[in-house]
Amino acid sequence: MSIFGVKFRALGQTNYFSGPPELRRGDHVLIEADQGLTLAEVVSGPLESLPGSEERDLPSILRQAGPAEEDTGRENATLAREATFFCRQCIRDRRLDMKLVDVEVFFDRSKLIFYFTAPARIDFRDLVKDLVREYRARIELRQIGVRHETQMVGAVGNCGMVCCCRRYLRKFAPVTIRMAKEQNLFLNPAKISGICGRLLCCLSYEQENYDHFHRNCPRLGKKYQTDRGGMKVLRANMFRNSLSVLTENNEELELSLDEWQALAPHRPEPQQQGGQPKQAAKPRQGDGLLVVSVTPDTVEDTGLLDDLLPPAESWRAADAEQPPEACSAENREERADAPSPPGEPGKSRRKRRRKPSQRPENG
Repeated sequence: MSIFGVKFRALGQTNYFSGPPELRRGDHVLIEADQGLTLAEVVSGPLESLPGSEERDLPSILRQAGPAEEDTGRENATLAREATFFCRQCIRDRRLDMKLVDVEVFFDRSKLIFYFTAPARIDFRDLVKDLVREYRARIELRQIGVRHETQMVGAVGNCGMVCCCRRYLRKFAPVTIRMAKEQNLFLNPAKISGICGRLLCCLSYEQENYDHFHRNCPRLGKKYQTDRGGMKVLRANMFRNSLSVLTENNEELELSLDEWQALAPHRPEPQQQGGQPKQAAKPRQGDGLLVVSVTPDTVEDTGLLDDLLPPAESWRAADAEQPPEACSAENREERADAPSPPGEPGKSRRKRRRKPSQRPENG
């Protein structure tokens, strides 16, 4: 058995499978994937070995696709384009605030997945019913984020190359603004943001090297006592593995980290024990993305999606009960600083104390 690189889509990511050595580039093969039997195209191979993995750990190619199965793949691609046009037309007719990204059709046409993005939750009950009635198959609407949208659509990044998420990234590593600060980048959103509007994924590629350097590097701007007297750390250069210090004689020196550690540096003043304790990190909440699946048997159910999508009337009723001034930041601050006493709603204690007290006259 040999190793082959296959793609499920023309511009998709390359996945590696083991298969018979007689396969060649451009051949279509059948693969057992998460969504069942899937048609794929061989784009690389045969390879004798794959760095970082073994042949027995790779999934296997079932067989080479025949003419009839290739025709089915082309028909499914045509159906996906038609479903995309039909769904976008329904979204426009119903004026839904959502954007359809892509449509995936299973090889046996038992299920269609519609990927979309939306700024908030959408009541798409009627849209799901339209799609089920049109295609008489299991319909799944899956909400995705902007990073996954770029991964599915594809784009050219600031570096002039196709986005990494489109080419080879399987999982999105967490990227924070701290990474840009530690790498001494200009905090310009246009420079450190990708096509999706989020921070560049490539900021995390070298972060491990920066973390290792900063663990061994002293704090910038601090004074240390060494075997050669007091020194103040001015700058640090990760690429040269060095730092610049200022001696007591106002002489600037560049030392490597090994030379710095050989001077036995230590802080002259003890660290402050006071200060506010650090707040515990809040647990990560869900991303709020919806995945809804409807079949032709359940499309006529009157209580469909009630658990995920409350009736729109309840949303409007909740908005109507909340007064317009409740959204004002100033009013919220006033209520927080001056809570109303019981029995007198709407009046603060401060105003209540300013009134002269009225005592009953003794007759």
